[in-house]
Amino acid sequence: MRDLVIIGSGPAGLSAAIYAKRAMMDVVVMEKAAFSGGQIVNTEKVDNYLGMPGISGFDMAMKFREHADLFEIEFDDREVMSLEDHGDHKTISLEDGTDLDTRAVLVTTGARHRNLGVPGEEEFAGAGVSYCATCDGAFFRNKEVAVVGGGNIALEDALYLSKMCSKVHLIHRRDEFRGEKILGAQVLETPNIEFHPFAKVTEIGGKPGSLELKIAEQVNGTPEEHMLLVSGMFIAVGTVPLTDFIEGIVELDEAGYVKAGETGQTSVPGIFAAGDVRIKNVRQVATAVGDGAAVIHYVEEYLNRLLK
Repeated sequence: MRDLVIIGSGPAGLSAAIYAKRAMMDVVVMEKAAFSGGQIVNTEKVDNYLGMPGISGFDMAMKFREHADLFEIEFDDREVMSLEDHGDHKTISLEDGTDLDTRAVLVTTGARHRNLGVPGEEEFAGAGVSYCATCDGAFFRNKEVAVVGGGNIALEDALYLSKMCSKVHLIHRRDEFRGEKILGAQVLETPNIEFHPFAKVTEIGGKPGSLELKIAEQVNGTPEEHMLLVSGMFIAVGTVPLTDFIEGIVELDEAGYVKAGETGQTSVPGIFAAGDVRIKNVRQVATAVGDGAAVIHYVEEYLNRLLK
C-alpha cells in the first residue's frame, strides 16, 4: 500500500511530490497528460515567478518536471476514474480496471478552460475556434482574429497574438478588465488590438478559416448587433475545476472547487487538495507551488497519527 498518491502533476503536484519524497514517503504521481505542468504549459511567458523572469510556460513546466525526476519520483500515466474512502485507506480506480490502495490522497488536478456556450462553438472547435493561443496562434499569422474574455489569460492571449496577427479584436462584456492592470495597460497601448467593451459573442457561423461572429454590443448606451468577420477566435473566459471524479466524495463549492483551507485537508480525513483545484482567492504558479510544499507537512502529520 502506498503512503500517498498525488493526482495531477501541475506546479502544486510536482512541488508536493518533491517534498513527499524528501519526507521518505512511498509516493506516486498520476498524470494522464503527455506533459507535466498543467495550464502553465500553454502560457507564452511568465514574468512573475521569482528567479525565472520571462521564461515560457512550457520551459518552466519542463524545469519543474526535471527537478522532480532528479528525486526519481514515480509517475503513472493511467487516468483516475474514481476514488473511494475506506477510513484508514483509500482506493483509486484506474482506467484499465485496476485499483490502487493508498493511505492518503492529494488532489492537484487543477482546472480546464470554460466553454463560451454559444451556438456554433462546438461545431468550429478545432476548426477556427481555439482555447489556447500559444498552441494555435501560429495558424493565424498575418490574419485577423478575436479573443473573448477580460481576465489575465485573455489579455495575455491578445498580446501574444498581436505579435503575429494583423489585427486582434478583444471582446469583453465589461468596460474594465478583470486581469492585472499592467496587462490591461499593455493591451490598450498595442496599436493592432481593438477593444470591444460591453460586447459578447452570441453565435459563431461561417466556415473554417472564415468565421462570422454575431456580436451583441452596447454603443453609446444603445444595444446593437453586428457581424464580425475573423479567421480565428480564441476563447478565454475562465476555468472549470477538474473534480468530477471526487464529486460526492469530498465537499465542493457551487463551482466545483474543493473545500479545503491552507492545510489542504478536505471534508474527508486523508484526502487533501492543493493548487488551483481548491477554494482560494489567488491562483498563480507561485501560490500553487507553495500549496504543494505546505500540504505535505499536514499529510505527514496525518500519516503519523494513522500509523501510531
